[in-house]
Amino acid sequence: MPKGLTLPVIYIQAANLAEGWERAVVATWEQGARIATQYDKPDDPPSRDATLVLSVADPFAEPRIHRALPGGIYDLEVYRQEVVDGIHDDWIDPEHGKWSYTYHERLAAYRSSSLDEPINQLDLIVDKLAQAPHTRRAQAILWKPAMDNRSEHPPCLQRIWCRVFDDQLVMSAHIRSNDAFKAAFMNMYVFTELQKLLAEQLSDRMERPIQVGQYNHIADSFHIYGSYFEDFKGFLETLERRTFEQRTYTMEQVAPLIEEAREKIAASLAEDDSG
Repeated sequence: MPKGLTLPVIYIQAANLAEGWERAVVATWEQGARIATQYDKPDDPPSRDATLVLSVADPFAEPRIHRALPGGIYDLEVYRQEVVDGIHDDWIDPEHGKWSYTYHERLAAYRSSSLDEPINQLDLIVDKLAQAPHTRRAQAILWKPAMDNRSEHPPCLQRIWCRVFDDQLVMSAHIRSNDAFKAAFMNMYVFTELQKLLAEQLSDRMERPIQVGQYNHIADSFHIYGSYFEDFKGFLETLERRTFEQRTYTMEQVAPLIEEAREKIAASLAEDDSG
């Protein structure tokens, strides 16, 4: 690292999400600065931290899913529906100790004291791109200074930015803080599902196919917590023992698990509604 730089900047170009995430988290382990976090326990070693700029050429290229994702396919599908469909927006109730926001709520129903009505920022992105696909103004923000500066758990995702190049929707997700090992892959997967939704809506508006294009994942702090180091060392061992194909899934391989997850989620939501 050049003299004077204290926080490494990792730049990776990858063909697909699984490759991009794996290379990013390994590079952070190898190159990351050692620094404490606000979540450390007394005996935890310092985290490894870097700024990440990851560009994925085709986020829907196979293999799309890395097997080292935290949780399982059910958790991944719940998170997808939470961000893309807003299935847990009704859990927002900070006055009673519940959630203070969801990503979907901030994107699709952004509220502030200066607004008479919530703003659907996702609709505005589609509107702006339909009018001028080359615009640089198609973005959505999540940060609320009056609320989030006082919160113990403010949103990590800060904004998304979109632009159309050669009938391909490019999207960048900007994140202030990203747990590289235990959260980042799920973030990348779900944010690209949102990118796909926007591309589909834009295709309808423009009456021609707009494909999902390049995905950029930009994290100011892309970190591996010291409390995870033993788990991470086990992950590194799998990189030596297994081929890339053995470390990943294609969407076809997990399709039955996704369908099973959707049935369980639908049943759970129906039960909540009836209760």
